[in-house]
Amino acid sequence: MPSKKAAGPARALRIGYVPVSANLQGPGDRRRFVYYARSRNLQFEIADPDKSYDVVVVTQMADLSVWSRYYRGKIIYDAIDSYLVIPKTNVKGILRGPAKYLAGRSRYLQLNYWRAIEHMCRRADVVICSTEEQRNDISKFCQNVRIILDIHSAVVHKVKSNFDLSNPIRLVWEGLPQTLSSLTSIQKVVQRLSRDQPLELHLVTDKSYYRYLQTYGKADTLRSIRKMFPNTVLHEWKEETCADIIASCDIAVIPLNMNDPFAAGKPENKLLLLWRLGMPVVTSATPAYRRAMHNAGQNLTCATDDEWYETLKRMLQSKTLREESATKGREYSQNEFDEQKVLGLWDAAFASIGFDMTREIQS
Repeated sequence: MPSKKAAGPARALRIGYVPVSANLQGPGDRRRFVYYARSRNLQFEIADPDKSYDVVVVTQMADLSVWSRYYRGKIIYDAIDSYLVIPKTNVKGILRGPAKYLAGRSRYLQLNYWRAIEHMCRRADVVICSTEEQRNDISKFCQNVRIILDIHSAVVHKVKSNFDLSNPIRLVWEGLPQTLSSLTSIQKVVQRLSRDQPLELHLVTDKSYYRYLQTYGKADTLRSIRKMFPNTVLHEWKEETCADIIASCDIAVIPLNMNDPFAAGKPENKLLLLWRLGMPVVTSATPAYRRAMHNAGQNLTCATDDEWYETLKRMLQSKTLREESATKGREYSQNEFDEQKVLGLWDAAFASIGFDMTREIQS
């Protein structure tokens, strides 16, 4: 059964962390628990399943075959992606468990990865997710489910202030190169817009990536994207320069494949980041993006090629609309997702399993 250890002062806790990236530089590390821990002056170590901890924070890159069987401490499962909504007939979903085992990512073979996630949720003392839909799915397996989005403070070095159009026009997309395929959903739209005016697609991402399990099938990002968008400019993602590059562009786009439940289940993290940078943003009409747009007093989500074309065209024709969109988005992201509010949600998640992390700050 899960550990019932009493919680001592936050500074005395032994905290284990199963990271997303080995160097703790992945967005899933530095924008989430790692940022929280450093903000609260909490010491943690890379978790070893053979050791005892007061609490272990387990990410989705963890070996679930091991951590779902861990009972030497309490567990917070940071499950921010919607793997549970992937159809059971999806080939990648079917192969995910065996592939992780064969690649040495899982100690024990888990043929059904959906069930592996369910077991991890059942074992966790608290599950953190990123959307209302995801919380509803996870609540079948864990009663303590909380929504916590990313903290972007370290990226926001610059805020867009000039809303005059560039020549050529600059659309910008930011993200991990593994998700570049999402841009295919607006390929025809960009081609159509390019007939009316010179246009460039600016990417802020990594120069190369691995197609499979972040280890196999290395690909050149620019070579991959130029097959779809010849007029592409690639900027290597760096925390120091990311904001300046994005703010120099005209409109940010977040297209997603609406026929892919996993993609359509994405949270509004990227939208909030772009809004914090003062960008006007057009997105696909996913549930999370629709909610965020509505709450920010905007309606810039698109479900069809025609909607994408008309919305982008309207944005390009109106400086006032671009500036109003950016202003509303920035105000909403700052007010509703202030850094201290998000840190407080992490405090509450730890408090729900008996650990008062604010003691460290107060002492």
